[in-house]
Amino acid sequence: MLHAKKEPLLHRKGVTSMSDNMTAEKQRETAMVDLTYQLLHEKGEPMTYQDIMQSVAAIKNFRKEDVARYIAQLYTEVNIDGRFVCVGRGLWGLKHWYPLDQTTDSAVAASMKDDYLDDEELEDEETEGDELEIDPSGEGD
Repeated sequence: MLHAKKEPLLHRKGVTSMSDNMTAEKQRETAMVDLTYQLLHEKGEPMTYQDIMQSVAAIKNFRKEDVARYIAQLYTEVNIDGRFVCVGRGLWGLKHWYPLDQTTDSAVAASMKDDYLDDEELEDEETEGDELEIDPSGEGD
């Protein structure tokens, strides 16, 4: 059976580039986490996890069912792989982009500030209406 020549997988569905020397078959065989590294490396800037998953799904020709099956797996792999760092809400970059002594990175600082403010708001919501009622008679329940 003859197969029609397909365009590179990364040029489909909004995926813009990846090494031309990597064949479509090789891309499909490459681990999702390694494709994620290659995508981020070539893009040169952080990507949202949703965009990462969509790009990997396009490369690997995933159907909707495949994406549902692998979305948590890839997220876990990216989380535990030391090459990646979360630099904002759902925004992932390569760890080597952010030197250890760099503490003022705007994305990291903004994310930390947002997380801190969200935690304060959550605590405020949780404690509303939780005021202690004191029995003036001192008898208790």
